[in-house]
Amino acid sequence: MEPTKNGHCPKIEYKKIGFDLKLSIIDQISNGQISVNHASKLHGISRSSITYWMKKLRSFEQNSKTMSKNDEIKKLKERIEEL
Repeated sequence: MEPTKNGHCPKIEYKKIGFDLKLSIIDQISNGQISVNHASKLHGISRSSITYWMKKLRSFEQNSKTMSKNDEIKKLKERIEEL
Protein backbone atom coordinates (compact mmCIF):
# COMPACT_ATOMS: atom_id res chain seq x y z
CA MET A 1 0.00 0.00 0.00
CA GLU A 2 1.27 3.41 -0.93
CA PRO A 3 0.53 6.49 1.17
CA THR A 4 -1.74 9.04 -0.50
CA LYS A 5 0.07 12.03 -1.94
CA ASN A 6 -2.70 14.51 -1.25
CA GLY A 7 -3.46 13.33 2.25
CA HIS A 8 -2.34 16.51 4.00
CA CYS A 9 -3.54 20.09 4.13
CA PRO A 10 -1.54 22.69 2.24
CA LYS A 11 0.68 24.90 4.36
CA ILE A 12 -0.67 28.39 4.86
CA GLU A 13 1.67 31.16 3.78
CA TYR A 14 1.62 34.36 5.79
CA LYS A 15 2.21 37.89 4.58
CA LYS A 16 4.67 40.17 6.30
CA ILE A 17 2.82 43.28 7.38
CA GLY A 18 4.78 46.44 8.10
CA PHE A 19 4.36 48.34 11.35
CA ASP A 20 3.04 51.43 9.53
CA LEU A 21 0.29 49.39 7.85
CA LYS A 22 -0.63 47.80 11.17
CA LEU A 23 -0.97 51.21 12.79
CA SER A 24 -2.99 52.47 9.84
CA ILE A 25 -5.41 49.55 10.04
CA ILE A 26 -5.79 49.90 13.82
CA ASP A 27 -6.36 53.65 13.45
CA GLN A 28 -9.09 53.12 10.86
CA ILE A 29 -10.81 50.56 13.10
CA SER A 30 -10.52 52.78 16.18
CA ASN A 31 -12.02 55.75 14.34
CA GLY A 32 -14.92 53.64 13.12
CA GLN A 33 -14.03 53.98 9.45
CA ILE A 34 -13.95 50.21 8.90
CA SER A 35 -14.74 47.11 10.91
CA VAL A 36 -12.27 44.42 11.90
CA ASN A 37 -14.05 41.99 9.58
CA HIS A 38 -13.85 44.38 6.61
CA ALA A 39 -10.17 45.16 7.30
CA SER A 40 -9.34 41.45 7.42
CA LYS A 41 -11.00 40.83 4.06
CA LEU A 42 -9.54 43.98 2.51
CA HIS A 43 -5.93 43.24 3.47
CA GLY A 44 -6.08 39.44 3.53
CA ILE A 45 -5.26 39.24 7.25
CA SER A 46 -6.99 37.12 9.86
CA ARG A 47 -9.31 38.86 12.31
CA SER A 48 -7.43 37.31 15.21
CA SER A 49 -4.19 38.91 14.00
CA ILE A 50 -5.81 42.35 13.93
CA THR A 51 -7.29 41.81 17.39
CA TYR A 52 -3.85 40.73 18.63
CA TRP A 53 -2.25 43.90 17.21
CA MET A 54 -4.87 46.06 18.91
CA LYS A 55 -4.30 44.31 22.24
CA LYS A 56 -0.51 44.70 21.95
CA LEU A 57 -0.86 48.38 21.06
CA ARG A 58 -3.11 49.02 24.07
CA SER A 59 -0.63 47.36 26.43
CA PHE A 60 2.22 49.36 24.87
CA GLU A 61 0.29 52.62 25.33
CA GLN A 62 -0.47 51.76 28.97
CA ASN A 63 3.20 51.01 29.65
CA SER A 64 4.32 54.28 28.08
CA LYS A 65 1.75 56.22 30.15
CA THR A 66 2.95 54.50 33.30
CA MET A 67 6.53 55.50 32.56
CA SER A 68 5.51 59.13 32.07
CA LYS A 69 3.57 59.07 35.37
CA ASN A 70 6.68 57.80 37.16
CA ASP A 71 8.71 60.60 35.59
CA GLU A 72 6.07 63.12 36.64
CA ILE A 73 6.18 61.84 40.23
CA LYS A 74 9.98 62.20 40.27
CA LYS A 75 9.71 65.78 39.02
CA LEU A 76 7.11 66.62 41.64
CA LYS A 77 9.27 65.13 44.43
CA GLU A 78 12.23 67.17 43.21
CA ARG A 79 10.04 70.30 43.15
CA ILE A 80 8.87 69.62 46.72
CA GLU A 81 12.48 69.29 47.89
CA GLU A 82 13.36 72.60 46.22
CA LEU A 83 10.52 74.37 48.01
